[in-house]
Amino acid sequence: MDEKLRGTVEMSAAMAILGTIGWFVVMSGRPIMDVVFWRCAFGAVTLLVICAALGLLRNSLSWRILGIAALGGAAIVINWLLLFSAFSRASISIATAVYNTQPFMLVGFGALFFGERLTMTKLAWLTIAFAGMVLIVQAAPDAGEVGTNYFAGILMALAAALFWAVAAIVTKKLKGTPPHLIALIQVCAGVVMLAPFANLSQLPADPWSWAMLATLGIVHTGLMYILMYGAIQKLPTHLQGSLSFIYPVVAILVDVVAFGHRLHLAQIVGAAAILIAAAGMNLGWTLWRAKAPA
Repeated sequence: MDEKLRGTVEMSAAMAILGTIGWFVVMSGRPIMDVVFWRCAFGAVTLLVICAALGLLRNSLSWRILGIAALGGAAIVINWLLLFSAFSRASISIATAVYNTQPFMLVGFGALFFGERLTMTKLAWLTIAFAGMVLIVQAAPDAGEVGTNYFAGILMALAAALFWAVAAIVTKKLKGTPPHLIALIQVCAGVVMLAPFANLSQLPADPWSWAMLATLGIVHTGLMYILMYGAIQKLPTHLQGSLSFIYPVVAILVDVVAFGHRLHLAQIVGAAAILIAAAGMNLGWTLWRAKAPA
């Protein structure tokens, strides 16, 4: 198989897997703190096996690298806690759409801390995404369709995107460190971080809950990381960016098919505005033609 085609298949599979995560979170029936703890635990075991098979455990890591990776892991874990909590409040569809404001968080960090220039095109995409956010916030869902605190769910999804951006900025400091090893350190940090708060005295009693939790760790963490990192090595950046939008599309379809959530017109327009703006930001689309040189 052609390398580019293989990378496309891997990235598409990774994003499709990620798009189903909301269903497994909800169907596990466990408190969010427990869900994230077990995702980290099963993910750590899976990634440990993968790193051992790839010979990555022989790599010598400095305390600096371990510390930075663990800091990124803390941000990732908080990101998961917030996003999973948003599912029951704002629905999987809306939470996922709002969560895809991540590129704008990165742009903001770049401007604030790294002196990166905010172009008119970036500001235009940011304005479109903000307009989409306003539409979503103002379009209150029908009673009984989602959780009791719609606005809190939106804020949680936004905060989750912010912590994802923090993790991305921190991980940039680990250039040259194998990504599978970074992921292993991050989920191990999550296990240590959440162990005091997870309800380990009352473990799931039924095989169904264990299956959901194991799938979140093994498939949505271990396998997804393998596919995604494998694809990143084979694909140009613009193709990675375009394929990443399989994730929100699958998540919205899962929400509609599995849970029967239907978005209002304003919510559909708002979600579409955010996703189009994020695509434009990721893929470098322009909204106007550059002036011809005099």
